Amino acid sequence: MIYRHFVLDLDGTLIDSRQDLADAANAMLATYDASPLPVPDVVAMVGEGARTLVARALTRAGVAADPDQALPRFLDAYDTRLTATTTLYAGVAPTLARLHRQARVSVLTNKPQAPTDTILSVLGMAAFVDSAIGGDTPHGRKPSPGALRALIAGSGVPAHETLMVGDSWVDVATATAAGVDACLAAYGFGYAGVDASHRAQARWTIERVDGLLLFLLDEHL
Repeated sequence: MIYRHFVLDLDGTLIDSRQDLADAANAMLATYDASPLPVPDVVAMVGEGARTLVARALTRAGVAADPDQALPRFLDAYDTRLTATTTLYAGVAPTLARLHRQARVSVLTNKPQAPTDTILSVLGMAAFVDSAIGGDTPHGRKPSPGALRALIAGSGVPAHETLMVGDSWVDVATATAAGVDACLAAYGFGYAGVDASHRAQARWTIERVDGLLLFLLDEHL
């Protein structure tokens, strides 16, 4: 199968952001005099947006605070460490460059738009991404298909030639809701939490990001 539009998740698909997300969550908890949570515990909360992460962290830490009031504390803490330890997964840079040369490349994440744009720029991905939509836009957050449909509409590429790539069940559910094929990134930190049903719904699974190059038309033909 050949695709002409690749829509990629960010955290756990293009970037390994585990430590920075955990550090920001624990910095937020510290403002409530709560003990820090282990990194794996915080990582398991990632994928459904910043507010959901904050709500889960507060509950796990036993903090009786309003997530809406705690959210700015998390975002402020995260803004100071967006790329402190965050790195691209191996192979992301050359893979994005190759995809962009032959296809449309979009990023769809539940991370807010401002940090999304900053990370894409600082880590050198912006030049290879045609469009990026974060989770705080009017399109809504994944698994709602609104943002994915907006990216498809703006791409000039039909849904049947679009591939949604991500490491979590949220990405598969988003693709299914929008009527596009899904590809699971088994190397990402969210993959372990993908249930059997969503794994079965994904048309493809890749072990490395450069596995996406198999879905490109051979440019030498």
